[in-house]
Amino acid sequence: MAVGVHRKLFTVDEYYRMLESGILSEEDRVELVEGEIIEMAAKGSRHAACVKRLTDLFYRSARQSAIVSVQDPVRIGTNTELEPDVALLRLRDDLYANAHPQGSDVLLLVEVSDTTLGYDHGVKLELYARGGVPEV
Repeated sequence: MAVGVHRKLFTVDEYYRMLESGILSEEDRVELVEGEIIEMAAKGSRHAACVKRLTDLFYRSARQSAIVSVQDPVRIGTNTELEPDVALLRLRDDLYANAHPQGSDVLLLVEVSDTTLGYDHGVKLELYARGGVPEV
């Protein structure tokens, strides 16, 4: 008799309960992608340098008109939360202290793809589009 294999998919709320209970920690380099916990690629020195350059550029040019968010969560629906390298967010007085930004809060989002170009252009780009992110 064949037995089917079923995946347990998680919501963003369940994902955060795993963090609160210690199943996952802040040091775990993971993202929640369509209900699955996905390990993120290691950051090489070229990747880190590019993120630093973009961060500096955006702080200097956009800090009066947007919030510069660096490798922070963006919630995309009920079962996806990604951590783009750099995002420009709509201004908000609370700096998103009450909840992570959603796709509709993003003005511009950048993924630095030195080793993950295919994944970022395929899976992530589609998710960001579905989540209402206007520019990636």
